[in-house]
Amino acid sequence: EDVGREGGVFRVTAELYEKYGKERLLDTPLCEIGIAGSAVGMAIAGARPVVEIEFAGFSYTSFDQIVFHIARYPWRTFGAFRMPIVIRMPSGGGHEGYEGHSDACEAFYAHAPGGLNIVYPSNPRDAKGLMASALKSDDPVVFFEPVAQYFTRQEGVPVGHYELPIGKARIDRNGTDVTVVAYGNAVGIAAEAAESLAQDGVSAEVIDLRTLKPWDEDCVIESVGRTGRLVVVHEAPVSFGLGAEIVATVMEKAGDRLFSPPVRVGHADIVWAPAKMEPYSMIAPERVVRAVKTVMED
Repeated sequence: EDVGREGGVFRVTAELYEKYGKERLLDTPLCEIGIAGSAVGMAIAGARPVVEIEFAGFSYTSFDQIVFHIARYPWRTFGAFRMPIVIRMPSGGGHEGYEGHSDACEAFYAHAPGGLNIVYPSNPRDAKGLMASALKSDDPVVFFEPVAQYFTRQEGVPVGHYELPIGKARIDRNGTDVTVVAYGNAVGIAAEAAESLAQDGVSAEVIDLRTLKPWDEDCVIESVGRTGRLVVVHEAPVSFGLGAEIVATVMEKAGDRLFSPPVRVGHADIVWAPAKMEPYSMIAPERVVRAVKTVMED
C-alpha cells in the first residue's frame, strides 16, 4: 500500500518509484490478504517479492496467506517451491497511533509452523544489515520495524552494503549483575533503565535479540550464566509472549544458574491505548528498574 508514488507512509520507499518504475514498485488496494497472496504467486513464478503491510496490526486479515501458504509452501512441495519473500511490518508504540496502529503481534508469527524467520531490529544500523540478509534469504522473513524509530534522526549507518546474520543477538551494554533481554523499541527502554541502575551500583547487561525466530539462545544463556539473573522486556502483552518462551528456555537449560526467578516486563493483556492515551500503554524504564530490583532480591 502506497509504496510506489507516495514512497510509503513513512517514506521508507521514497524515490524508488522514480528509480525502478511501476513494474517493480506496485501500489495495491487496501487488501492485506491480497497483498500477501499476490506475493505467493510471484514467488512461485520466480520473483523475490518485498511486501509492506502498512502497520503490523493490519496484518491479521493476511494471516491465512502468511501462515498457511508463505510459511508452509516449501514444506508442502518438498522444497520444489521456495518462498523468498520479505514481509515488512511497521510495529510498536511511541507514535500515538489509533487502534490497530501499535499492535505487537510478533508472537503470532513466531509461533506459526513452517519456515518463517522473524526479525525485529531496534535501530537503523541493524535494520539495514538485517534487511540485506533477509533480501538474500531463500526463506520467508517477517521483518518488524519499530515505528518510533522512523521519527528519530540517528547517525552511524554505513553507506556501503553490509549484512548482519539472522539469528544472532547483540550485546547492547555489558554488565555483571543481571541480564536484560529485549528487542525493538524495548531495547532503548532497557538501556535507559540500565543507565539508571548503574547510578545505584547495579550493573545490567542488555541483550538486543534482533531476531526472534530463530533467537540466539546461546547468547542469552551465556549471559545468564555470568549474571545469575534474568529480566525480559517487550511491548507485546505479557501472557504467551516471546518473554515466556525465553524464560522457559533459560529455566530448562540454565535454571540451576539463576539466583532468583526471572521477571517479564510487558504490556497488560488489553488493547494498546490509542492516540493521546498511549502514555498509559508505554513501557516506562522505571518498570524495568523495578523488575531488576526484584530479581536482585536473592
